[in-house]
Order: sequence, then C-alpha cells, then structure tokens
Amino acid sequence: MLINCDLGEGFGAWKMGQDEQLMPYVDQANIACGFHAGDPVVMQRAVHHAKLNHVSIGAHPAYPDLQGFGRRSMRLSHSELIALLHYQIGALEGVAQSLGASVDYVKPHGALYNDMMADTDLLDIVMQGVADYHRPLSLMIQATPNWQTHQHMADKHRLTLLFEAFADRRYLDNGQLQPRAQPGAVLDAKQCIQQARQLIKEGKVTTVSGHNLSVKADTLCVHGDGEEALSIAAQLRSLIDELAS
Repeated sequence: MLINCDLGEGFGAWKMGQDEQLMPYVDQANIACGFHAGDPVVMQRAVHHAKLNHVSIGAHPAYPDLQGFGRRSMRLSHSELIALLHYQIGALEGVAQSLGASVDYVKPHGALYNDMMADTDLLDIVMQGVADYHRPLSLMIQATPNWQTHQHMADKHRLTLLFEAFADRRYLDNGQLQPRAQPGAVLDAKQCIQQARQLIKEGKVTTVSGHNLSVKADTLCVHGDGEEALSIAAQLRSLIDELAS
C-alpha cells in the first residue's frame, strides 16, 4: 500500500500545509497546478522536495477556482475540461523537467474529483483528457464498489488507473465520501489510523452507518492541509512498514 498526499497548495504569501516535513513519509505527491492553489514558486519548491525524497509526482488539476480552493463545481464543456487538464499538467511538467524530474500520474482535485466520481460522463471526459496527453500518464481515482466499471472505462482509453482510498475521510454506504460540511466527515488521527489498518489488512472500510464496505485500493490519501496531517502521515508510514514486515 502506498501513501499519497495533496501538496504544493500554498499561493503567494499564503502558506498551506507542511510539504517539506511530509515528503519523507509519502510515496506520491499530488502537486497543485495553479488553478485552485499553487503558483510557480510553490510548484517548483514542491517538485524539488519530491525529487529529494524520491517521491512520485502527480499533477493535481482543478476547476479554475482560486478563491474557493477548487471546492465549487463548475459546468464546463467537453473541450474546455480537456484543455484545462492539459494546461495544468503541462505547467507542472515544465517545472518538473526543469528540475530533472517528471510527472507520473494525474489526480483531479476537490469538486472536479467529486463530480467525476458521481458522473460517469464527466469521468469519461477526464479519462479522455489524460489519455490524450502527449505521453502516457496514470489517472488516480477513488476506489469504490464500482471499480470494475471504472476499470472497463479506462481500458477503452488504454489508460492505467491508480485506485485510492481515504484514510482521513468518513465513507457513505454507496462508497462516496461523506460531504465535508457534515459533522464527522473528517476523521481525527486515532480514527484515521484505525481506518487505514482496516483498509490495509481487510480491504474494507466501515461506513457512517456501520456497514463494512469492500474497497480495492492501491494507495491511501492523506490531505496535506489538515491540522494533524504530519502526525497522521508519520503514523501511517509506521503502520505500513509494520504490516509489511
């Protein structure tokens, strides 16, 4: 099991997260590309630290929504969505190449991620956008009970998927994440480690109603903007190393 984290989400004088401290504990860094957060300097710094720590770099594109941190849905045309994906991936790739690094995968952010997981037509457009990039990249999406359907969709685009589960978020019975606005949607450190242990050992997660849901995951997400992100990442690293030994 891998650990991925959303990073590079500062902007100008606004600092967010603990990127440098988190990098040693994660395997994959989802780096913001400037549309919901991040700027050229922040992106460059995040890529630099990912390279130093031998962390795989992923583009973390979003709706063009700096003020709302990419957490507000937008209605975009097919061509607009593909263009904004290519624009953001290309920006991060340019920074990475200048530092002798490369982008390995794409993980959409925020409302774009939630929207595509709830709308198969939108997910298909995102898959097409990643598949149509000038070189092969993997796409990270949420592991749900419908993972076989999503895999079949990706196969049509000849696209490799990375399935992720969330260590720090509560699940609904349908496999979607409980909305952040609802109480208990974001887990504390103790709950997070308990959920991660269940995901790794059993391939299951306990939903908000107490139902055990099967989840096929390749990687666990920790959100870098959380107050306990550093502690959670360190504990997750220890847990994974412990279970692997």
